[in-house]
Amino acid sequence: MAPPGPAGAHPTSAEPLSRSVFRKFLLMLCSLLTSLYVFYCLAERCQTLSGPVVGRSGGGEEAGTPGRGVPAGGPGELAAWPVAARRKRLLQVRPRPRRRPPAPRADREEAGEEEPPGLAGSLGGSGAGSSVAETPPGTLALLLDEGSKQLPQAIIIGVKKGGTRALLEFLRVHPDVRAVGAEPHFFDRSYDKGLAWYRDLMPRTLDGQITMEKTPSYFVTREAPARISAMSKDTKLLVVVRDPVTRAVSDYTQTLSKRPDIPSFESLAFRNRSAGLVDRSWSAIQIGLYAEHLERWLRHFPARQMLFVSGERLVRDPAGELGRVQDFLGLKRIISDKHFYFNQTKGFPCLKKAEGSGRPHCLGKTKGRPHPEIDAQVLRQLRDFYRPFNRKFYQMTGHDFGWDG
Repeated sequence: MAPPGPAGAHPTSAEPLSRSVFRKFLLMLCSLLTSLYVFYCLAERCQTLSGPVVGRSGGGEEAGTPGRGVPAGGPGELAAWPVAARRKRLLQVRPRPRRRPPAPRADREEAGEEEPPGLAGSLGGSGAGSSVAETPPGTLALLLDEGSKQLPQAIIIGVKKGGTRALLEFLRVHPDVRAVGAEPHFFDRSYDKGLAWYRDLMPRTLDGQITMEKTPSYFVTREAPARISAMSKDTKLLVVVRDPVTRAVSDYTQTLSKRPDIPSFESLAFRNRSAGLVDRSWSAIQIGLYAEHLERWLRHFPARQMLFVSGERLVRDPAGELGRVQDFLGLKRIISDKHFYFNQTKGFPCLKKAEGSGRPHCLGKTKGRPHPEIDAQVLRQLRDFYRPFNRKFYQMTGHDFGWDG
């Protein structure tokens, strides 16, 4: 048996083996910790990407610049909000359109569907060429399985050429309004398709938002009051009205732009011009009999559920009239004078920023058409014809719109 070696001699063969195992253990441990750290970083990154980083558009200057990932209200307000609230209130971007074949332009206008307006000359609707397919599901909230499709709590029901398109586009600036861009015509043309079909046209809404649509022909459609009441007796109704004589001329102007060979306004408006007999059967005249149409609606809805919006005031004082509308809908007054500028060329107010866009926009080419010259005597005769209907309408609504001056 060999004697033990002196102090400082080389270690036995077992000693290098234990060190080798220890080193391998350290390498494996470091590798595991590194992997856990990388996994942790990636997990944090994924959570950040799924969090609220996009400020909702349409909220004016306070809502941040659309498309730049700025939370509404700024970083301080964002930090103060609960995570759930932030997800519900901030995650909303423009929807991706669902493709549907558009109706021919002539058919849309003939039926009273006002053409979607355009952005700075070419932009339309709520800032993006409105169509029924414009605001179906397609928001980031939808991708996160948030929000739901609701039947409208408010409907703009009338009247054609009264300013319904302007009202809808102005309202869509409000962050708590979600609306279908063009006219579904459910209660007058597609009622047989059912409420499920109608609801599917609506955009997704989050808590605290309202869903709405506009179809001005509802006001004169005999079946519409009962059908809307059957859907919900609590539906709020916005009735946009305008001087019936001016409205009739505007209606004729729209038809004339598509059919230049139609008879003159005077020949269509009168059965007997010399006797002053107005032709009530002509739709341009019949629509302006507001008192008769309102009687049908009051059989199904109390007056408190209707707000009568002046088309003239929408031009003269859009912020003031929108203030009344926001109060009626139970919305915070967000839309104000700072959202509008007056377009001298078109002769009506435009939005400084459209919903879903940082650029200004006005209603499209079909808005603000120059009216044909109408004989002053014809206009006087029509005002005499409408006067008793207007006065009855004033009594029914409790508001004098000043059309008889």
